[in-house]
Amino acid sequence: MDKKVVLITGTNSGFGWLTANSVSALGHKVYAAMRDTEGKNAAKAKALSQIENVTVLDVSLTDQKSVQNAIDTIIAKEGTIHVLVNNAGAAMFGVAETAAAADLQRLFDINVIAPWRLMKAALPYMRKQSEGLIINVSSGWGRFAAPFTVAYGASKFALEGLSEGLHYEVRPLGVDVAIIQPGAFPTEMSQKIQTGSDVSIAADYKAIAGVPEKIFSAIGKMFETTNPDPQEVADAIVHLINTPKGQRPLRTVVDRPTGEITKRANDAVQVEFENVLKAFGMEDLLT
Repeated sequence: MDKKVVLITGTNSGFGWLTANSVSALGHKVYAAMRDTEGKNAAKAKALSQIENVTVLDVSLTDQKSVQNAIDTIIAKEGTIHVLVNNAGAAMFGVAETAAAADLQRLFDINVIAPWRLMKAALPYMRKQSEGLIINVSSGWGRFAAPFTVAYGASKFALEGLSEGLHYEVRPLGVDVAIIQPGAFPTEMSQKIQTGSDVSIAADYKAIAGVPEKIFSAIGKMFETTNPDPQEVADAIVHLINTPKGQRPLRTVVDRPTGEITKRANDAVQVEFENVLKAFGMEDLLT
């Protein structure tokens, strides 16, 4: 197996932490990006840096200079980058109208613009070597805009839009773009869910105030009955890395409780998506 140079974001917890461990265990060189490595994430950074094949980078994904410095560091040390895993993200839950424009801006900065910033920085090296893989961690809510996850879903819709179109643009150049769509998992991210700052609006939604509680109750029951393991997402990422170039699927659903629903939606949309490409003379990009 050829050793690959892999950059993973959001490695201080959850999917990113597990993915960094899983990928490095295979002998690949992992650059684990996280914020505040000398502050709140100091213990996590130290633990990861002690793992063979892992180098921790302090990166603020919403800062262009910080991202470029990270890419420059990798290129200076390795001469290349083979895989980018855009895993870092933020969640927002609650009545959609409570989200101010500034709330949406912060969410999109993390979930959409930051991944794009990294893709733009990594793509020149991937194109030059005619080999590369970009994996963007989306969500089942990147396919369905569910009530009370409207802002989060919108950001994941945007990430999927970037990924889907780019998948077909760069594949002829030897670069694969793939989307992971996880369902609900018990990770640290669920403990850091943001809410809209315009809290006064919530009082006007008393008629459906009990719905969020039903949602969390349903998720709790899913966890009890299916016991989803976040390692499943890390394993799916490893599988994509190990899959030969050009054979990687655009979307991979990782969701035991409700994943079949998402898969059926993906399959149905894919049929019409291909018809659109054909209608506009882009059928050659499908092969």
